[in-house]
Amino acid sequence: NEYKSYLSTMVAPIVKPRIVKKRTKKFTRHQSDRYAKLRGSSWRKPKGIDNRVRRRFKGQYLMPNIGYGSNKNTRHLMPDGFLKFVVHNVAELELLLMQNKRYAAEIAHNVSAKNRKSIVERAQQLNIKVTNYQAKLRSE
Repeated sequence: NEYKSYLSTMVAPIVKPRIVKKRTKKFTRHQSDRYAKLRGSSWRKPKGIDNRVRRRFKGQYLMPNIGYGSNKNTRHLMPDGFLKFVVHNVAELELLLMQNKRYAAEIAHNVSAKNRKSIVERAQQLNIKVTNYQAKLRSE
C-alpha cells in the first residue's frame, strides 16, 4: 500500500524542543458547577462588581492571564515537533518545499477526496509530512 510506504519515509523535524505547558487543565467558568446551562461551557470573564473570582479571592477559580502563555519557541508546536500549515491545493503545498523540516501540511476539511489524493502524492514526492493524510480515504 502506498500509504504505508508514506509512513516509513516520513520526515523528522529539525529541532524537537521539549514542550512545557504552564497549565494543562481548562479554566472553569464561574458557577458552571451550579447551573446545568453553564456546565461544560468555555471560559467567560466574570464582570460583576462583587464577583469573588474577578477579585481573585483565595480558594476561587483561577482566571486566565498572560502569565499562562506558552514559550515563544514552542508556541503552536505539535507534539511531533512540527508547526501546522493548512493546505487547500497542490500549489499551496509547494510553499513548504524548503520548509519541510519545520512545517507539516494539514489538508483543509473542505477538500474533496480526489484532490486529497493528489495532495498526498505530491507531498510524498516533496518529502512533506501530512498530518491527516488518511482522512476521506476509501480503500477498495
